[in-house]
Amino acid sequence: MTMTSSPTPAPSKAGTLGLRSIIGYGAGDAANNLAFTTTTMFLLVYYTDVAGISAAAAGTLFLVVRVFDAFSDLFAGRMVDRTYTKRWGKFRPFILFGAVPLMVLTVLNFHIPQIGAGGKLAYAYVVYAALGLAYSLVNIPYGSMAGAMTPQPKERAKLASSRTIGALLVGSALGIFVAPLLKAGADLQPIFTTVTVVFMVLGVALYLVTFFTTREKVVRDVPKVSFKQSMRTLKGNRPLLMLCLSSVLFLSGYLSLTTVQVYYFRDVLHSLGLVPVLSIAQLVVTLALGAVMPAVVARAGKRAAYIAFVGVLVVGGVIVLLAPAALAWLGFLGFLIAMAGIVGVNIVVWALEADTVEYGEWKTGVRSEGIIYSLFSFTRKTGQAIGGALAGYAIAWGGYNGHAAQQSPQAVLGIQIAAGLIPAVLALAAGAIMVFYNLTDERHATIVAEIRERHAQAGAGLGADSETVALHSQPEA
Repeated sequence: MTMTSSPTPAPSKAGTLGLRSIIGYGAGDAANNLAFTTTTMFLLVYYTDVAGISAAAAGTLFLVVRVFDAFSDLFAGRMVDRTYTKRWGKFRPFILFGAVPLMVLTVLNFHIPQIGAGGKLAYAYVVYAALGLAYSLVNIPYGSMAGAMTPQPKERAKLASSRTIGALLVGSALGIFVAPLLKAGADLQPIFTTVTVVFMVLGVALYLVTFFTTREKVVRDVPKVSFKQSMRTLKGNRPLLMLCLSSVLFLSGYLSLTTVQVYYFRDVLHSLGLVPVLSIAQLVVTLALGAVMPAVVARAGKRAAYIAFVGVLVVGGVIVLLAPAALAWLGFLGFLIAMAGIVGVNIVVWALEADTVEYGEWKTGVRSEGIIYSLFSFTRKTGQAIGGALAGYAIAWGGYNGHAAQQSPQAVLGIQIAAGLIPAVLALAAGAIMVFYNLTDERHATIVAEIRERHAQAGAGLGADSETVALHSQPEA
């Protein structure tokens, strides 16, 4: 079948985004995190303190279900690469039709019926797995859409900053308004009911904002990428594979830290009131980094920025591990430093992922945003699975008691290990891998220029379908 593609305008103006589109894109990740961050911050607390599920059982649940989520991402990536609508484009329909199921499932995860220990655990597995699948079918196209909105690295950096700010606004709101309510021994079910229902309505509204304010400009008119072509884009994409491996380690540490945040401030520092202060400080740091990150990337490069912020997380993790309970301010400072490192990495990593799309196209002549993003998300979900499980196992090792007003010294140590030692060690390994990452900004610029030249020879714009380009160009061997 003959395929055609829409030409992309000249590089001077092509892909320049308006403020409306940038803010609208960020609203989508705010909605994502009404589901994602709510579960990562509070689901373990809900399991242990409300539903009566043990920390060890919850750790195993996180490991099993989040690995399933990772495979859900691959399925979602294939769905994205096989889907196209002339009216709404390639990615936006998933956001439109997936919003309501995703947010409803978020509510159900915080409403486990009292149907016996086995029944509660089975219910938790089913609804959490369903949430993961729904999240993949929204988040994979959402993340992939950044590469389709603009081919310009600077504009992609703006989108990456916008989505990070949207996510951190939600995370800050959770820390300011929700976390202080989760006191030891209190009746927490009414709190979780109110919060999740409000988030369901707000999340759907934010997804609609994203749907109506974003447009896909780097597109194929009739995309048809076979599974074999998709796999070929992954084979030999060394920068993508290195980024994925680093992300597994980094996300494992990140999720271990965030999963036990409430436990750390409530049961180690005995200062739950510091959580909203941390959230406000984190919001300020995020806004500041979001504003300066494009300049940082332009001056130092994305790889150097990634490694530097990983180092910041390592420092923060060590402080969190060693800070004594009597010095709550020091534990707070360590947590803030660690979160600053996380914010910095999470801003730049999406721009790095987008670069690997062009690298894969340069190597093979096939542009498959969906399958590349889904593989990247697969590895991140694997990291989330490992991190959540490690957090659960660490506090279970310490003998955490969800109904106790005060935890034992060993339980406190288990929380400190999950919040400090695990993130520091895994982040150090993640940074070491990126030392050998060779897709520099200069090399990426050269690759994009070569792709554009191939497409010009093929009579197509950047992002044209694979068959058109393959007929007129020779990919890198």
